Amino acid sequence: MSKILMLSSEGAPYAKSGGLGDVLGALPQALATMGHDVRVMLPLYASIDTKHKEEMQFLFYIYVPLGWRNKYCGVFSLKKNGVTYYFLDNEYYFGGPELYRWDDLERFAFFDKAALEVLPKLDYKPDILHLNDWQTGMVPVILKAYYEKNNFYQGIKSVFTIHNLKYQGRYSKDAVADFFSLDQSYFTDDKLEFYNDANLMKAGIVYADLVTTVSPTYAEEIKTPLGGEGLDGLLRARENDLFGILNGIDTFEYNPRFDKYIEKQYSISDFQKGKRENKTALQKQLGLLPDAEKPMIGLVSRLVGQKGLDIIRYARDELSQFDVQLVILGTGEEEYENMFRRLAWENSDKISANICFDNRLAHQIYAASDIFLMPSLFEPCGLGQLIAMAYGSVPLVRETGGLKDTVRPYNEFTGEGNGFSFAPPDAQDFLYTLRRALHFYSDKKVWSGLVKNAMAQDFSWNESAKMYDRIYKKLMGGFDE
Repeated sequence: MSKILMLSSEGAPYAKSGGLGDVLGALPQALATMGHDVRVMLPLYASIDTKHKEEMQFLFYIYVPLGWRNKYCGVFSLKKNGVTYYFLDNEYYFGGPELYRWDDLERFAFFDKAALEVLPKLDYKPDILHLNDWQTGMVPVILKAYYEKNNFYQGIKSVFTIHNLKYQGRYSKDAVADFFSLDQSYFTDDKLEFYNDANLMKAGIVYADLVTTVSPTYAEEIKTPLGGEGLDGLLRARENDLFGILNGIDTFEYNPRFDKYIEKQYSISDFQKGKRENKTALQKQLGLLPDAEKPMIGLVSRLVGQKGLDIIRYARDELSQFDVQLVILGTGEEEYENMFRRLAWENSDKISANICFDNRLAHQIYAASDIFLMPSLFEPCGLGQLIAMAYGSVPLVRETGGLKDTVRPYNEFTGEGNGFSFAPPDAQDFLYTLRRALHFYSDKKVWSGLVKNAMAQDFSWNESAKMYDRIYKKLMGGFDE
């Protein structure tokens, strides 16, 4: 088995803003149960809950060279569920309330350099560095530029995972050269240069030994001009080293049998009673008309353009005429927040817009809703549809990325399928698909079969961890595919 060190800007339950945090919360534990020595390194953000900080042990401190600067770095650790976590401390970089801010280049340059600098003093030499998104994309660059000359670092391999190609970490070449102490030979179009900038996502793709992303379909989409965000040519060039591995979910946290946040716990054998009670409770809580028979549609999402919210914008007049209830939870871009606020104000008896982050309410929506909406323009993997299915909320999605990989359209002739999907990013296609879903909802026998199909899926990390295990073995020369 391998020694694997995962570097990330976030990881649940310590720091999380989205799917990246979820992945780093679950995948390391799944790999540890397979026998790997898995360790995770994260920034010690001030926003990490005090209860977690009280579990940490201070190990040592060093000073990290960052261009012409030398910066303090304290190292803390804790062990949980078979995984050792290291936290790198510098109050100047990580002492604020936010995970991300205006000076992220300098902050994550410090983190990347510090991660490599502390390894000898930890007396831990990983076989594989597993890097995540642009914040750690420079690690294989500086590993090759400076650290490989040191015997300790020789032979360390790297895997770079793209969680969302849209966010690439583009900065001026001079700033990147300064913080990482790189000469101009690194800023050519076959290395870091990207339209006269330096691109840290590109750095990870170019320099890592293998590249993964978070679903098989997304791995294909990012090799096209439409989905490649300007990096499709590079990704096609590396296609033999590019693997799409579907994310999983934490099947204990997102499990209606054990969920402490919901009104009534339930399983696949008694979901009808459970979902009915959860729906009635949520209707009362949100001031919606109490009617357990009325179909409820849930939407839990970042409210940004990527999530296909313009499709809802163009469909909103017709959507508001449907005999359904719609519950929205999320924050994001002001135009979408205001769109949903207005929609709820105009239809207060049937639409509830909750413009906030509320983990408890998210769980309650999954448990209460009959249909879960994800009309994303692109979705590398998507976790919402996986969680929704675990709770028996049938997903209605656009066919893209991980949504296409996980949601199989319902076939009324065979009874197969676990959801509904449409392909064109078009309001009329969305409305047609929603009408079709509501038609089948009215047939309780058909709908019961659909819900059971959804809840029977295994979206745990077990299968995904096996795929990563294969990747690690390939990288270490165990076999070739």
